[in-house]
Amino acid sequence: MGEDTIKADGGTQAILRHWREAVPIDRLAHLVKDATRGLTRALQMRLTEHKVAFGHWSFLRILWENDGITQRELSERAGLMEPTTFSALKAMEKLGYVTRRQQPDSRKKVYVFLTPRARALREKLVPLAEEVNEIAVAGVKPEAIVAARDLLLVMIQNLARDEIEQMAAKRGMPSTRKLSTLAERPRPRGRSSRGKQSAGST
Repeated sequence: MGEDTIKADGGTQAILRHWREAVPIDRLAHLVKDATRGLTRALQMRLTEHKVAFGHWSFLRILWENDGITQRELSERAGLMEPTTFSALKAMEKLGYVTRRQQPDSRKKVYVFLTPRARALREKLVPLAEEVNEIAVAGVKPEAIVAARDLLLVMIQNLARDEIEQMAAKRGMPSTRKLSTLAERPRPRGRSSRGKQSAGST
């Protein structure tokens, strides 16, 4: 067993011990986060063999089903801010996965199209995602999987409804730039050190 394997197993055991011994059973948000982390890492390790980033996989998966949608639609379906989508698409364009074009009838909209290279990746990458899903639910009874899926769908619906209500109350999701400004420390309003030295020397 390699060192990386030992570290990964140790990390997993620590997470499981944390949930089984220390945390109340109603902390679903954290459980979902840790499960998502495990799913993401498992898939990313497999995608790396094909030189595909996990962030790009998210867009490829959407475009395989809806090729030729607008950049804004793609951003909404991925649940990401438009600047994030724009940056990812620029990188994917350089890698030869997508092309972006404007249509004659609407110069304001940018449409995203898969290249033949990206379409060919579907046969290689989708089975990897299916494999990760199978690993994640190994040993779980089918009825438990159905129940878990139903629960997650209800959670998604409830939280989407809450988001609409929060936005109606003027509590929209802040941009990344605004979040960064909120984290900045306000500077003290006192005199500068130079001003203090000048005052003391007179």
